[in-house]
Amino acid sequence: MTIVLALETSCDETAVALVAGHRVLANVVASQVASHAPYGGVVPELAARRHVELLPHLVEQAFAEAGVTWAQVNAVAATATPGLVGALLVGLTTGKTMALLHGKPFLAVHHLEGHLCSAELTGSPPLKPPFLVLLVSGGHTQLVRVDGPGAYGLCGATVDDAAGEAFDKVARLLGLGYPGGPAIEAVASGGGNPQRFAFPQGRVSRRGGGYEP
Repeated sequence: MTIVLALETSCDETAVALVAGHRVLANVVASQVASHAPYGGVVPELAARRHVELLPHLVEQAFAEAGVTWAQVNAVAATATPGLVGALLVGLTTGKTMALLHGKPFLAVHHLEGHLCSAELTGSPPLKPPFLVLLVSGGHTQLVRVDGPGAYGLCGATVDDAAGEAFDKVARLLGLGYPGGPAIEAVASGGGNPQRFAFPQGRVSRRGGGYEP
């Protein structure tokens, strides 16, 4: 069974996983929310510095939880794009260095492709292409058709802010703090009238220009 050490440092969370085929042996995540909350959002330079501090410890923790050694690892992977440039460089440099030191091949992973492939790890039974993925993250909101490894079709995407960005911006305007999603959810779950405001209907862009309906 192929075992891969995977590093994720695209934004403000540091993550390390060891995966054997479709089985996750260890998945360790360190949040940086407390570091960025005073600034009302993610500070790229601060995120990169925190990745530098956290990544070596998380790698050790992941190996301990998985109960494997470097001799059993077949490859090292790290998020390469898209993301915050400084943060990405931390994961890429660390991953390439570890791969070189231990004589393992290095794999650069597209951040969004990682999201798409993760759907195949969590399904029971595992998902088999073709299938649709609604990808909703901090910086992306997309509907993607997955036909197989490396074969993807973009069915639709937001034309402005992604869902995560919208939550954070609204929370900042309302003075609810960061991150915006949990803050808005907490306020919304406290009661209220969901019919209080008439929101505009979402529209889909036409291929030749304009919108539907």
